[in-house]
Amino acid sequence: MNYRKLPKTDLNISEISFGCMSLDLNSVNNESILRTAHERGINYFDTADLYNKGANELLVGDSLKPIRTDVILATKVGNEWLPDGSSWRWNTSKDYILNAADKSLKRLQTDYIDIYQLHGGTIDDNRDEIIEAFELLKEQGKIRYYGISSIRPNVINAYATETDIVSDMLQYSLLDRRPEENVLELAKEHQIGLMVRGALAKGLLAGKPATGFLNHSTDDVRKINSTLEKLSSAQRNKGQSAIQYVLHHQAVTTAVIGFRTLEQLDNLVNDNLNPSLSTQEYQELQNCLQPAIYEQHRI
Repeated sequence: MNYRKLPKTDLNISEISFGCMSLDLNSVNNESILRTAHERGINYFDTADLYNKGANELLVGDSLKPIRTDVILATKVGNEWLPDGSSWRWNTSKDYILNAADKSLKRLQTDYIDIYQLHGGTIDDNRDEIIEAFELLKEQGKIRYYGISSIRPNVINAYATETDIVSDMLQYSLLDRRPEENVLELAKEHQIGLMVRGALAKGLLAGKPATGFLNHSTDDVRKINSTLEKLSSAQRNKGQSAIQYVLHHQAVTTAVIGFRTLEQLDNLVNDNLNPSLSTQEYQELQNCLQPAIYEQHRI
């Protein structure tokens, strides 16, 4: 496993990390999957208070407690479940963030959260109040660093230029290259590490039957898979090549993958060398499909 330093921090994060939202709470294998991932070199685990109404944090905290000092825990805040549990609402008030952090700490069975992320956000949010809450949590030692989780270029730009966030979690893949328009370079310029989710496009780049995705047709998905297949070898399979594509840009710190089974983990994190894409391979994948651009929330 290779590791990348998250800019503006002392954290070295595995290039492939674990998106815990994917875990099935009814599975008896969750602890085994999480611990095996760590044994394979994964040290970054991402969850959120929203997932399963906090039960995901409970699972992650319980499973990783024996190795807490060896892992980097990230969770998110901003989505408050309604009292009847039917849905959630956006809440970024200072009091809510502070109270939510305490609840996440308890569920995760830890004294501190390595990266605390705003789970979404709009350009109209009171950023001063949000950052005031995050800074207070840092002063109290409850969080080490803070970031956001947003795909909106205008929101990312506002936080990048006005705050001290260290990270942004966003969607990026061969089938969703919208960040290439300006977000990747924006993050690099402001030393913000990108935690990429969706690198496998819901499994469409790792073996699932082709279907349309965003602005891409089923034939487009087949075309990109054909190119990935051509670039495959004994050292790097299709899914690993798709992950290497998003890792190619210097702004990307890690690809957050939602492993649900040990088989999925074995397929992507194994003893293969999994080399980086050559310049020629990267260009071939880039030339395969025309990328889209963000239609809303533009800078």
